[in-house]
Amino acid sequence: MRTDFKIRAATTADIPELQELIERSGIGLSVGFYTREQAHAITREVFGVDTQLIRDGTYFTIEDNTRIVACGGWSKRSTPYGGDKHKVAPDRLLDPATEPARIRAFFVDPGMERQGLGSMLMQHCTTHALAAGFTSLELTATMPGVPLYTAHGFVPVHDLSLSLAGGQVAVPLVLMRKAIG
Repeated sequence: MRTDFKIRAATTADIPELQELIERSGIGLSVGFYTREQAHAITREVFGVDTQLIRDGTYFTIEDNTRIVACGGWSKRSTPYGGDKHKVAPDRLLDPATEPARIRAFFVDPGMERQGLGSMLMQHCTTHALAAGFTSLELTATMPGVPLYTAHGFVPVHDLSLSLAGGQVAVPLVLMRKAIG
């Protein structure tokens, strides 16, 4: 496994490159997990940059030289998933004593999967959430992400179905949790 990837906090200057990566990942890595219609609907309507995570300093990029090849983060806020275009309410701060931190928006560039990038992000996010006082993590997993999250100790809580494309497309998701402290 390569060890020369660099992880850093995402900045607002990264947003255009992140949006492109998220779209490529959302479509490209859904093959075998979602139908074409499901992959396109969730990528179009839900996936995208959540600028609150960037402002909070909890969203990260992994670079291969100067190219962003993966991104993901954790959140101390209540929004469970989705980019700015998907939000419907203000981002309330979570209580680390009683609520889990959220793992959010992990995306890997197609062709770069299976190189440990998701694991690198998960370890980084877990360390930061633990340092912020959280003792558990929660995430809403897409089907392509379930194997990664399961490998990192997350357990399914219950299945979800997201209705998209005006109710024409149902996209399965899984709520998952993990204790970290």
